[in-house]
Amino acid sequence: MAGELKVLNALDAAKTQWYHFTAIVIAGMGFFTDAYDLFSISLVTKLLGRIYYFDRDSKRPGTLPPSVSAAVNGVAFCGTLAGQLFFGWLGDKMGRKKVYGMTLMLMVICCLASGLSFGSSAKGVMATLCFFRFWLGFGIGGDYPLSATIMSEYANKRTRGAFIAAVFAMQGFGNLTGGIVALIVSAGFKARFDAPAYRDDRPGSTVPEADYAWRIVLMFGAIPAVLTYYWRMKMPETARYTALVAKNAKQAAADMTKVLNVEIVEEPDKAAELAQREQFGLFSRQFMQRHGRHLLGTTVCWFVLDIAFYSSNLFQKDIYTAVQWLPKADTMSALQEMFKISRAQTLVALCGTIPGYWFTVLFIDIIGRFVIQLGGFFFMTVFMLGLAIPYHHWTKPGNHIGFVVMYAFTFFFANFGPNSTTFIVPAEIFPARLRSTCHGISAAAGKAGAIVGAFGFLYAAQNTDPNNTDPGYPPGIGVRNSLFFLAGCNVIGFFFTFLVPESKGKSLEELSGENEDDDDMSETSDHRTAPAPPA
Repeated sequence: MAGELKVLNALDAAKTQWYHFTAIVIAGMGFFTDAYDLFSISLVTKLLGRIYYFDRDSKRPGTLPPSVSAAVNGVAFCGTLAGQLFFGWLGDKMGRKKVYGMTLMLMVICCLASGLSFGSSAKGVMATLCFFRFWLGFGIGGDYPLSATIMSEYANKRTRGAFIAAVFAMQGFGNLTGGIVALIVSAGFKARFDAPAYRDDRPGSTVPEADYAWRIVLMFGAIPAVLTYYWRMKMPETARYTALVAKNAKQAAADMTKVLNVEIVEEPDKAAELAQREQFGLFSRQFMQRHGRHLLGTTVCWFVLDIAFYSSNLFQKDIYTAVQWLPKADTMSALQEMFKISRAQTLVALCGTIPGYWFTVLFIDIIGRFVIQLGGFFFMTVFMLGLAIPYHHWTKPGNHIGFVVMYAFTFFFANFGPNSTTFIVPAEIFPARLRSTCHGISAAAGKAGAIVGAFGFLYAAQNTDPNNTDPGYPPGIGVRNSLFFLAGCNVIGFFFTFLVPESKGKSLEELSGENEDDDDMSETSDHRTAPAPPA
């Protein structure tokens, strides 16, 4: 029935128009901001340690204590998880557009507040920073289900995957911009306030003005969010929400007539039939029969993917130091260390992260989501094993370039793979009235994995020798064994991908079963659970 509504047929068959690109930019700038805010913290944590935990008697520069480092790196993910669940549910209850503005304003306010973190002691500054980063993450969490759902419901079925992937690909530019901003800020402060290396002058290696550098980097993330707020508020509600959830097919047709520049007049009898149709809930037997395996597949794949992806992303600086791509901390000043960390992460984002996202945009509607996700998990496993098995070779002088190339390939296949598809597929395969909620649940499972990565990898990657761990940390399993563990996560994701259906070229209503009668439910659900492996 839903597939027979003229407004939905018009959306599925629409040619690519200016409004598609407008929606990509509006939703994409949210993801640009999300990535900038989530990953920029890893660029300044070393600087925070030097500023607030300096010990004159230590041979090493100050570092964040284990509990503080875990909180600073991971608290935003805790907020993101909560935001994905809450705003995902709210997006199905109140509508996508109404909730979309709330999340953006929360991000702007908390982004600025993070940079203005105050306190008379190190503990006070870190506590304030963590408080605001939790609520920043809460707003970011809402952007995941809402951006994905809005873009999927606006798109036509022929290029829907590319449109959603393009929104998600803005994460790559957010990540890159974070590195560039940190490069510019650290280089500017270093040129104006030059300082000796830590081993030459312990107190003088961190100039007082460095306290402004990390604040500027964090606060910059508010700018792109502010610029898109007006356009978010001008977007009409998606036709699928208006027609299938609010059950106002006439209003949906009127909204899309303006957007598509095509006259759409919905037939009253079809709209009346839609309004009378019984709809099952998230915890119903019907949902579990139709979509239980799908939800299990999307949540597990996103969970294990984010353990590997965020562990690698947040702690690049530690891995680079371990393989001697970055000099030892005591040979640099505080701002020089921030500059070199930013340069390393910018290079990886430019060479590995961004190309992977845009390969997905180009190929997802050609080869499909299933092949890209399966291949991504496979090659991530291969390259992580390529890093882990000969790990001692990579740590020898002169071999770090090969390590960085292999490391960049893991990011490439994460983004031309499950990091993109786990975001795209949950926005396509669930019913409109539960789409935002189910995407939020899937995304929250991913952030649970990110929390495992942020907190667990911090300890696990510590040296097995107690004499070579960072101050305050117990011995861990080492970077090599941590890489083996991350490779194992990718193997789990590979097999759970078989629970996720292929959605290429199908309408949202065909995928979710909204154009079928409940009597046909058990028969059709078996045909949509998992695609056959590619020939």
